[in-house]
Amino acid sequence: MTVRVGVIGVGVMGADHARKLARVISGSDLVAVTDFNSEVAGAVATELGARVQPDGQALIADADVDAVVIATRDDTHADLVRAALRAGKPVMCEKPLAPTAAECRELVAAQRELAPPVDLVTVGFMRRFDPPYVALRERVRDGALGAPMMVHGISRNVSSAPGGDSAASITNSAIHELDIMPWLLDSPIVEVSYQHGRSSEHSGARQDPQFYLLRTASGVLVTVELFLNARYGYETRCEVVMETGTAALALPAHIVTDAESRRAVDYPVDWIPRYSDAYRIELQEWVDSVVAGRPSALATAEDGLRAALVADALIESMKSGGRWVEVAD
Repeated sequence: MTVRVGVIGVGVMGADHARKLARVISGSDLVAVTDFNSEVAGAVATELGARVQPDGQALIADADVDAVVIATRDDTHADLVRAALRAGKPVMCEKPLAPTAAECRELVAAQRELAPPVDLVTVGFMRRFDPPYVALRERVRDGALGAPMMVHGISRNVSSAPGGDSAASITNSAIHELDIMPWLLDSPIVEVSYQHGRSSEHSGARQDPQFYLLRTASGVLVTVELFLNARYGYETRCEVVMETGTAALALPAHIVTDAESRRAVDYPVDWIPRYSDAYRIELQEWVDSVVAGRPSALATAEDGLRAALVADALIESMKSGGRWVEVAD
């Protein structure tokens, strides 16, 4: 069986998904794309041999589309996921499932009311499929270094997208950390505090960088630095401090250059090269699960809701001077 896939939103992320689905992922056939920018949609469609639909709703309604990938602006996710649910089509929604926990609750409830044999909604938290993160989780779970006590996470980008505010930094970017930390530690985040220092001159209206303190139900303290305008390159770091040692992600550089009395590595300019393997493995698992009619290993709508609840708590802390805020159930 071949799954005929449509991709809604073919900017940087969506175009990468479309190319993988058309050229790399077995069992998939990219049949349709759409984007707010019709020229971009046309260019991607021509490159990959797909057709263009006028908008996301039309693509979902297309009888030749079996499953849908959503890679549009965050504020469009909820309506498009609802449409996919109404059409009874599997949908992989890029993070976040929706910008607020209230919207995520509605989507979880809509899927439960529909009661499909297998959940239709999955969320693109691709770090769960990243080989370094998977290896780090295995090291934590094997117990050889004792129980985890603290985790230090750093997420830096070259520059932030135009527009957006301090809250959007949390719901759009830090949401990855709010999903991966509970996954890594097998324990939900129950309490948070938002902190910050000076803001970068490159940050515009948003506070950047931001710093979060997260406490899990198991008592692990997690620190997260989010710096969207770090300028030097894209980088993700994560170190787990355990009772008799530490384990950390290694810098994913392919080469080291020695020249002019210096040793250097190159950083990617965005997240696509860093997580290329993760996206490929995630998409293959999604397509395989649709073909087999089985639950996938991707994050669920409930996982999307849990991350959004933590994001809501961080925004509340941000608005109240950094006080500790409990994460709602």
